[in-house]
Amino acid sequence: MLGALLAVLSAATFAFNNAAARRGVVTGTVIQAMSVTVPVGLACFIPAALVTGAVARLPTLPAIGVAAMAGVGLLHFIVGRYCNYRANQAAGANLVAPVVQLQVFVSVVLAVIVLGEPCSVLQLLGGIVMLAGALITQRQPHKPASVGAAATPSPASHAPAFLPRRAVGYLFASLAALAYGTSPIMARGALEHSGPLTGVLGGVISYGTATTAMAIGAISPAFRANVAKLERENLRWFLYSGVFVAMAQGLFYSALAVAPIMVVMPLMQLSLVFRFGFAKTMNRHHEVFGPLVTLGTALAITGACMISIDSNLILDTLGLPASLDALLRWRISGA
Repeated sequence: MLGALLAVLSAATFAFNNAAARRGVVTGTVIQAMSVTVPVGLACFIPAALVTGAVARLPTLPAIGVAAMAGVGLLHFIVGRYCNYRANQAAGANLVAPVVQLQVFVSVVLAVIVLGEPCSVLQLLGGIVMLAGALITQRQPHKPASVGAAATPSPASHAPAFLPRRAVGYLFASLAALAYGTSPIMARGALEHSGPLTGVLGGVISYGTATTAMAIGAISPAFRANVAKLERENLRWFLYSGVFVAMAQGLFYSALAVAPIMVVMPLMQLSLVFRFGFAKTMNRHHEVFGPLVTLGTALAITGACMISIDSNLILDTLGLPASLDALLRWRISGA
């Protein structure tokens, strides 16, 4: 029950973070977003670790666990976040979200290959449904509208009319899915059976590593020049994003610490629902909306649940004919 609650809260805060970041990169840059959100994440996790006493658990965390969470920091907060921001900037969150959500399928495939966990035919079909959702979303036509024509002026009203660059968006969304799909496998192995407070400690390690990487990047004059052009309005949205993504990540790690991936990941798909709602209220003129986007999002959620929820539970509920039931229950075992 605790793991489920933490996962739902994580999904909601992830969605708000995504909407805030999207708003910022409309006129800001991805490097500017990274330079704010990554250090802010560390600044949020350190007090949480001190207040909860999670920092006292550091000696109990094995060296390989520390190394794994450091790797999560580089893969998730540097590579994955950069690709996610680039995808959102190019095509908008509504178009790329179902593609990024393929991270669930990546996690399951890696769980089979790396952890030797079984995968059912139903889960494979779930991956196909998710892919279909991503493809359907991409078919949604978009009629650009001037931001200045909005009934309620936007703070970013000086931005040009939104024209999604789909190819760039889908490329970086696919890369983000690979990074985001791999990091839970690493985090689960590092935090399993360690308790929810260790999730907070894992966040400190991950964000500390990512912040160090950003500091090294700041040696570059081009990096510093990019960040120096950060506008105050964009800074506000990036700060919101940094705080909420840190909250979301802490909740996610804590959920993984007390519940298996197969419980946490289906509930995390609610992020697509929350994200759609936040996009409608916060970024109406910087996103693509339409029936195909809605259908694709629904299929992505359905496929993710087919992958993540125990196949036996689904099939027991459906009560399918014996031959079809046996086929869908057949499992592929990893090494």
